[in-house]
Amino acid sequence: MKCPYCGHLDNKVVDSRLNKDYTITRRRRLCESCSRRFTTYERLEVTMPMLIKKDDRREAWDRSKVVSGLKKACEKRPVSMSQIEEFVDSLERELQDMGEREIPIRLVGARVMDALRKIDEVAYVRFASVYRQFKDLSEFMEELKGLLSNKEDQQSDRS
Repeated sequence: MKCPYCGHLDNKVVDSRLNKDYTITRRRRLCESCSRRFTTYERLEVTMPMLIKKDDRREAWDRSKVVSGLKKACEKRPVSMSQIEEFVDSLERELQDMGEREIPIRLVGARVMDALRKIDEVAYVRFASVYRQFKDLSEFMEELKGLLSNKEDQQSDRS
């Protein structure tokens, strides 16, 4: 592994830890040339299904696009990067477990919206407004009314 500070290739691992799902290994490394420490992550490389876009184009899975969209939706909200990463990890496992070579992008979008609805309602509305491409304010208001009625139903079930 190349040192990000000096570019030297010789380093040693001083600590290794697995994430809670045992799917990612975090390694702390020490450069033997400049003695600085850096972190690397190892993740099992698996083949993800191709995504079928709304216009029938095929596109390769891109984890960074999903993370970026979630970060934008959750900006200035009480949602941590670890929550976003954990969700994307679980989404990738779910897509792999489907065993399909191609899946419609709407399945990914629906899964993201379901998760955001549970994590943070404001982030959910932000994401839904872009994903569903509301044509006017009335469509947006209908979505908000549905969200509010679901919340009221949940509160009355608790009582």
